[in-house]
Formats: sequence, structure tokens, C-alpha cells
Amino acid sequence: MRFFLAGIMQGSHLALTLHHQGYRGQLRLLLERHFPAAEVYDPLSDHADSLSYDENRGRGVFFHHCDLCRQVDVVLAFVPEASMGTAIEMWEAHTHGRVVVTVSPLVHNWVVKFLSDVHYKDVEALEAELASGELAERIHAAQQAKANQQTKHPGKAFPGLD
Repeated sequence: MRFFLAGIMQGSHLALTLHHQGYRGQLRLLLERHFPAAEVYDPLSDHADSLSYDENRGRGVFFHHCDLCRQVDVVLAFVPEASMGTAIEMWEAHTHGRVVVTVSPLVHNWVVKFLSDVHYKDVEALEAELASGELAERIHAAQQAKANQQTKHPGKAFPGLD
């Protein structure tokens, strides 16, 4: 299984700075412990100095990450507050039939509500379902549901809307 570790980086900062990124290591370790055969892609690992990229390099990395979200099996999104980049990554995964697992207290936010196949309010809830095996089952069920939806409504991101 291939995971893309999405999450807040710059958020709404006006300055050229990042939010604390400690969650990335924690989430990566959890995924590797409970999905030992999984590939976990963390954008920050390959692009730790992204704030210093020139416009062309930044644009290329941004669109490459969007493309990866269309290809992986699961996007795990950490959204403690609004994050435009994470929202786009979630959208790309969702519209291309990938599973979106979100960790966010933003339970009323439409991006979180409508793009998440599985949603946890905090990392502790995610960790509990990883340990019990429930998340693996929920991912599998979401993959099956998405495959069935594509069979019934090929090419339609929003069946029922005309």
C-alpha cells in the first residue's frame, strides 16, 4: 500500500515559515508500524528546504505532489487548522478514487467532511484504530466502495448530481 503524508506546512502564516512539522515523524512511524510493507511518501523529507525554492522549482514540486496524490492508495491528511495545500491534495486524491484519511478537529469544515473517507479528530483516535486493525478494514472498505462507484458511474466524481 502506498501512502502520501499530507499536512499543514505554511498554513496561513504571512511570513516565510513553516508550522511545527513534528507530526510527520509520528504519523510515519505509526504507518510503518501498522502497515510494515507500505511505502510512505513524506513531501517534507525530499523538500525540507522548499521555502527557499525559486518559482519554477516550487511550481514543479507542487504539481508533482498533486500528481502523486492521484496515484497513491491513501492520502493521510493532518489538518489541525485550515491548509490550502492539504485541501488540494485531499481533492486530488478524492476525485481520482483514492482513499483520504484525515486527522483534524475541524469536524464542520466541508473539505474535511466531504473529502474524507475516514476521519479522526486527533492522532490518539487514529492510533487506536491502527492498533486494533480497524483502520486497515476501513481503508479496504473505502477502496471497495470507490471501485463499485466507478463501475456504476464511470468518470463521474459526483454520482447523483446532474
